[in-house]
This record gives sequence, C-alpha cells and structure tokens, in this order.
Amino acid sequence: MKIGKHELRLERRLAPLAGGDAAKISLVAILVGLALFSIIFILADVNPLSAYKTLFSYAFTSPYGLSATANRFVYLLLCTLAFIIPFRAGLWNIGMTGQLYFGALGAFGVLYAFTGAWAPPTPDPGVSSGLVILLMILVAALCGAGFAAIAGFLKGRFNVNEIVTTIMLNFIALWFVRYMIFGGGPFMNPGGRSESFNVPPSARLSSISVGDVSIPLTIFLAIGIAVLLYFLFTKTKLGYQIKAFGHNPTAARYSGVSPLKITLLVFIIGGMIAGLAGYHYFGGPGGSGYNKIQRNFYLIGDLAFYGIVCGLISLGNPLSAIPVSLFFGGLTTGTRYIQGQFHMAFGLDYALLGVLMILLVAFQFFSRYRIVWTKKLKGGG
Repeated sequence: MKIGKHELRLERRLAPLAGGDAAKISLVAILVGLALFSIIFILADVNPLSAYKTLFSYAFTSPYGLSATANRFVYLLLCTLAFIIPFRAGLWNIGMTGQLYFGALGAFGVLYAFTGAWAPPTPDPGVSSGLVILLMILVAALCGAGFAAIAGFLKGRFNVNEIVTTIMLNFIALWFVRYMIFGGGPFMNPGGRSESFNVPPSARLSSISVGDVSIPLTIFLAIGIAVLLYFLFTKTKLGYQIKAFGHNPTAARYSGVSPLKITLLVFIIGGMIAGLAGYHYFGGPGGSGYNKIQRNFYLIGDLAFYGIVCGLISLGNPLSAIPVSLFFGGLTTGTRYIQGQFHMAFGLDYALLGVLMILLVAFQFFSRYRIVWTKKLKGGG
C-alpha cells in the first residue's frame, strides 16, 4: 500500500516469534481486549477502572478468590496440556470435554466399586483414603486415555478427521454422564436429586493451607506434567518424532515414524491428562469443584474449550501454558465475582474471556508477519 512518499507492506518473518517477543504480542492483545471490554462496563454505568481493580484484587490477592483461582488454574492447565500434546503432532484434540467426563466417571466408579452408593443417613464409609485416592487418580487417567484412543486410532488407521470424531465423542460422553447421574444410572444421588452421590471426605485429596489460602495438591501434579512434557519435546527422541510428524507427516513417515503409533500415542497421553482434569474438578481436593457431578456439569465441560485457546496462545509450549492458564483462571474467578458485585448480567465472565481469546489468537498473526513502513526511493515505481 502506497501512502504519499511511503510504502506500507506486509512481510513474513523468517521464523515465528517466540519467548519474550511472543509474550509482548500477547500482552498487547490483552490490553487491547480489556480496553474494548471497558465499553460493556460503561454501558452498564460501571467505572471500568474500578471493575478491573476489583476483578484482579479479588482473583489474585483475596484469600477466598485466590483459592478459587488456584483450583481453576489447575483445571485449565490440565485441559491446555491435553490439547498441546496432539497439537504438537499437528492434530486437534477437541475432545477434552468428553475425556474429562469419562475421567470423572472413572473416579466415581472406583468409589462405587468400593462402597456402592451412599443413602442418607448412612455415614461416611471410612474407606482407606490412600489406596482409594490413588486408584481414583489412576482410573480417571485410564478412562480419559481409553476414550481419547478411539479418535487416535480412527485418525491413525483410517485417517478419519479427528476434529469431527472428538466433537461427536463429546456428545456421547455428555449423554452417558447424564444417564449415569440422573437417568437411572448407578451413580445417582440416593436422595433423588439430579446429581451424583457425594465424594466422602475420606476419599478427597487434601489441600495445602498457605495462610488463609487453600491450594489443591493437584497443582503439583499439573505443573509436574507441564515440566515433563517440556522435557519430552526438547530432550527425547519421541518428542522429536512428534514434532517432526507435526511439521511434515509425509517426511516423518519416510524417516520411519509410524503415523498410527504417533497419532494413537499423543491422543492417549492427551486423554490421560484430560481425565485427570475431570478427577480434579469433580472428585479431587475439597473445594476444587462440586465433589459430586451436578445437573449443570456440562458448564464446566464447556470451560475445557478454553484449553484450546490457552494452548494456541502459549504456542504449544507446556511451560508457557502455566502463566497463561493462571491468568485465565484468575479471570474466570474475578469476572464471576464482579458480576454480582456490580449487579451485572449473567455471562459477563464468558463474554470477557471470549473477547480476550479472540484477540489473543488474532494477534498471533503478528508473530508470523510484520508491518514494514518504508520510504520510497527516488525514481522508484
């Protein structure tokens, strides 16, 4: 584009920005998103500065808000990591929702196998907490992995589009959970309510108290998985094969990489991590979620899709996913709080997250391209 004596053109970068430069682009996108969303506050007669101050102070400094942020952070980080590992192989895992539902059902299945459903006023059965908690975690991971393996096998063996498959599997999981908790299934609450039975206190993983802040022990599991995935991608032969397959499947195949093996493996690992997200939210540490599966369980499943955007924003880097997930975990907590504090309409949190995510993804364009402003030379066309 020519403007007077200057020329404006779009130029592709030799390599996509990474590290600090990519972080700067994300920061600009966030600031632009917050500025645009201020219009919503102004229309609601709310001072944007007061709203944002209340949002961030509640989510990251108040004891109760920080506890909620920590729990939401663990959930989002696990969902993000479940997306990242297939993404590095050039595949899209849109099925974290179904996988985490099956992970939650697996955890509840362990409790049911040990004690059956509890009917009030039956007391806490006092199950051996260490063994049951370990089994809940393992079975949740295995159930998520098994459910994800369906999409991985169909993609690797028959080249069935994994996006279509995982979306269809999400609906299968949703209706299966619905049956299990209030459609006549064995996990129904004996009191007749539209929810599952409660996880007894003896079968809940403990939380750490730091002052008045409660931090779930699953936070170490989530961060540990992020570190292991980073090590996998940067230091191992398998990680190199996954990345090579993602960059060029045909070349990777000629070098001896099995498409079926890689596709099945990344979906199984992604499903395991998503299953752990289901355990954390529905049956994990006290206060992390409901400690039961409620009628509106699908809402927390919808939140799993934010893991896709967090994965894209972090550019598939497991370590970068940690601060990104923490930020969005705080936003989901803080916006829900100011929604009531300023008497604003329901759904404010989803609207703000939606605006930010659209802009964050859109601004990734500038990690691959740059705008060049040059002065035309004399005699130039």
